[in-house]
Amino acid sequence: MQLAPVETIRRILKETKTIAVVGLSPKPSRPSHRVALYLQQAGYRIIPVNPGQEEILGQRCYPDLLSIPDKVDLVDIFRRPEDVFPIVEQAIEIGARTVWMQQGVVNQEAATLAEEAGLTVIMDRCLKIDHNQFGVS
Repeated sequence: MQLAPVETIRRILKETKTIAVVGLSPKPSRPSHRVALYLQQAGYRIIPVNPGQEEILGQRCYPDLLSIPDKVDLVDIFRRPEDVFPIVEQAIEIGARTVWMQQGVVNQEAATLAEEAGLTVIMDRCLKIDHNQFGVS
């Protein structure tokens, strides 16, 4: 897996409308919360995925990707690397176009599975930082 070109990241940020955030914390001090809030304020629809919560950021929370009744463009993963593979399997099953593993999350086996299924994979990068840096409007 090589680093995603800037053009790929810009395309993803422009085409994405709905983001499922797996591991979204209800705690404002957590990175997942700060990133999701930023993305929500930037105009993306955020769907929280956290089995222990009913609602986060004013949105209904789902226990897993398979429970989401709506189309998801991008799955943003805030989980330990060893927990990523089944999330990627679900992302493939729901027809997501992109899997984004946040900074510090690296799982090559899961990335390969996603790529072989036709998904774009971004790994070990922060969605908020990239959105800020590449200025998608």
